[in-house]
Amino acid sequence: MTPRSWLYVPGDRPDRIGKALASEADAVVLDLEDAVAPSAKARARRAVLDTLAAGHGAHVRINAPATPDGADDIALLASAPGGLAGVRIPKCEDPDELRRVAGALGVPVFPVLESALGVENAMALATAHPLVAGISLGEADLAADLRVSGGDALAWPRSRVVVAARAAGLPSPPQSVWTAVRDLNGLRAETLAGRRAGFFGRSVIHPAQIPVVHEACAPDPGDVAWARELMSQVTERGDAAWIDSAGRFVDRAVVERAAWLLDAAASAESAARPLKEGRTP
Repeated sequence: MTPRSWLYVPGDRPDRIGKALASEADAVVLDLEDAVAPSAKARARRAVLDTLAAGHGAHVRINAPATPDGADDIALLASAPGGLAGVRIPKCEDPDELRRVAGALGVPVFPVLESALGVENAMALATAHPLVAGISLGEADLAADLRVSGGDALAWPRSRVVVAARAAGLPSPPQSVWTAVRDLNGLRAETLAGRRAGFFGRSVIHPAQIPVVHEACAPDPGDVAWARELMSQVTERGDAAWIDSAGRFVDRAVVERAAWLLDAAASAESAARPLKEGRTP
């Protein structure tokens, strides 16, 4: 299942890590980078290692690989016990460096593009190594590098990463963090707009954002009903194109979209089931 929510939690806060793992988030990201002060990096690594050693499935965001902290993070995770689901790699620009990191870690890696050069190299990064499992933008750093204020100014980089991800056969990228934590209406509107633009899910920094993101990622019931009806006709129609009962032209691309909608609906239902049954951390 492609995660709808990626909940970031500071790696040096074991109390928050436990709450994050027990939350409704589809994926938890133990953060060793921006959320951790330089003086707390070593403590954060120990807490992350303890979490993974306890068997908790989690992702980790390391520091930029070219930095001393990044090198220490990679050395730690290269020999980490079970539980490491994947590693988010910030400040990605160089495909060769990404290959070296993926080879050292041996787990799925998720490059985050946070600069003009990173965006320019989006396709090369997306295809740099078989362990690249997804790409995304870090919009705050990217906006600073481009000297823009965000919003419409990031429309082209957003489209670029969406196209690169799909061209590389990767999942649709998650959106960047919505930093106005209390503005849930804004979060909902932006997540819906992101879905229409080719994104799926997003990074979150507070548990209150999770249900809003999940709701925004759920396929429209009307679309799901349409997809079920269409897919019920595929067997008898075969590979031929046809006009459906509503007078709409149906070809292979339309069938593929219907199949994706049904997969997304099934994933949403599958993710919701453990919550109804009672999730355990």
